[in-house]
Formats: sequence, C-alpha cells, structure tokens
Amino acid sequence: MYPFQSSSFQIIVALACFLGLTMSYKIEPLPDSYAGLGEGPHWDVARQSLYFVDLEAGSLMRYDFKQNKTYKTKIEGETLAGFVLPVEGRPQEFAVGCGRRVVIVNWDGVSPTAKVVRTLFEVQPLMDKNRLNDAKADPRGRFFGGTMRYIGDEFEFRHGELYRWEAGGQTSVIKGDVGISNGLAWDEKAKKFYYIDTTDYEVKSYDYDFETGVATNPKVIFNLRKTSPKDHLLPDGLTIDTEGNLYVATFNGATIFKVNPSTGKVLLEIKFPTKQITSAAFGGPNLDILYVTTAAKFDQPAPAGTTYKVTGLNATGYPGVNLRV
Repeated sequence: MYPFQSSSFQIIVALACFLGLTMSYKIEPLPDSYAGLGEGPHWDVARQSLYFVDLEAGSLMRYDFKQNKTYKTKIEGETLAGFVLPVEGRPQEFAVGCGRRVVIVNWDGVSPTAKVVRTLFEVQPLMDKNRLNDAKADPRGRFFGGTMRYIGDEFEFRHGELYRWEAGGQTSVIKGDVGISNGLAWDEKAKKFYYIDTTDYEVKSYDYDFETGVATNPKVIFNLRKTSPKDHLLPDGLTIDTEGNLYVATFNGATIFKVNPSTGKVLLEIKFPTKQITSAAFGGPNLDILYVTTAAKFDQPAPAGTTYKVTGLNATGYPGVNLRV
C-alpha cells in the first residue's frame, strides 16, 4: 500500500466529499522519488522528463515518463543543489545553484555522479550564511532566482536578494530585503510576473516587460496570513496554468492552492498526505499532470519527501524553459 492510501488521507478525502468539495483529482507517488528537501521541478519536453533536486544532498533527479523510472546523481564536491535548469542547445549541461554560485553541471541523466564544469556567475560572495534557493528561466530564457539565509533565522535576517541574469550580461538585483526567495511564474497573456518571498506570507504580481525583463508595480494578489502569526501559511514554490491560474505550494500546509490572481479567490485546494509541500510544475505528454515536490525536514514522518503526480485537474500548464547561456 502506498502512503497516499493511508487511512488518515482517506478520511480527509471522505470529509471533503461529505462537505461537497471537489475531489476529482488523483494523487500518486513517483517511484523512488524520495528527496529530503525536494525542490525545483522542471518539465523537459524534449526528454519527456521531470528534473528536480534533493537540495541539501547536492543531488539532481530525473523522472523519465516513458520508463516510469527515477534517476539520481550526486554532484561531485557539492553539498547543495538549489535548482536545476537545462541549458538551451546543450543536452547534457544544466545550470545548478550550488551555494551562492550558479554552476554548469554535466550529467547524462543516468549516471550516479555528475561534475561541475564551470561557474556561470556568483552572487553575494561575502554572505557566507546565504545560499541560492529557487530559480527559473523566464519565457525568453533569462535567469531569475534569489537567495536566502541558510544559517540562522531567515525571518529575522532578511539578507536575501532576487536577481536577473542573461547571456553576455551581468547580474541585476531585482529586489532586496528578501527573507526566503522562492516561487516564480510568468503569464505572457497578462504581461505579469509572479513572485513569492516566503517570509512575506504572500504572492505578489508585477507588470512585466518580456522584451527587457523588467518587473514593475508590485501588488499583493494572495495573502496567506491567518489570525495568529503561528498559524500563518508559508508559501513556497509556484506554477501557472494556461488559463492564468496560479498553483501555490505551502511548506507547512499540506496543500497547493489553485488561485485566480485577478480576484485572489481560491478555486481549488489540492490536499496531500504530507505537510511540507515545496513546489509544483506541469508536465507529461499533454502538460496536464501536476508534479509536486515535498520535504522531510524537522523529522517529518513518511511519506514526507515523496514526489507526487496529480492527475484529473482538468488544467494544462507550460513546460519548463531552458536557460540561454
């Protein structure tokens, strides 16, 4: 019996049905997909594979859809892997966040070890208590990603920053005063960029110029604060569907919220049998499967750390964008 079939999760589903909530979706674990701190899911169309990281193990992972098999590699000499982005035009090269460096890693997608071949750039070289966290390429292939406090209290020490980088250029600071730089998503139809700093307990939208990569006019579009601070939900990773709805993972909430960013209304709550939901990305041959990473931090019990697929959402998303270097 898989963990998602546990009696407690069946009770949740039954209660939701009793209350008349929509439970048309199905949640299933991916095989051999455990990651102590799973993050950064990225769907690669060319290889029909989901790439993600086991962040604090310095490992990259690849789920092969056709084989229904997960591969894992350890990056030699590295202890952290904050994200993984395939490099455009170079099938065995990936941009990975190792500490405060964005490095290029060579991996064939199968071998148990991978190597750093060069450093693309470094941020905050003197901030040895910080590290890179979530990152993505925007629809034009630019790098967007940010840092967070790795040693100490991220809520007290807001020393992180959000950056933009594009081939041939320097890094630009998009935003300072960041606690935990996290989810990112873009909507070309609405000309919007969405961003999460977990320590703000909210999702912000920005007007976005896709030709220049400039984000302006921040606005809070989804607030996860509760009556008591100890009950605030922690937004983590983020993705978007083709209708412009956001999918917001909650690190302490066992839930992904499907949100209409225009109204802030929650359209659906996707419930999981584990608490620490870290991120999500659409994938599969029809881009209608929501892949979800989780974590097993602070002694969370099984099935914490499992990576899931969610089907039956009646929604499609966008594939991951390769980084142009």
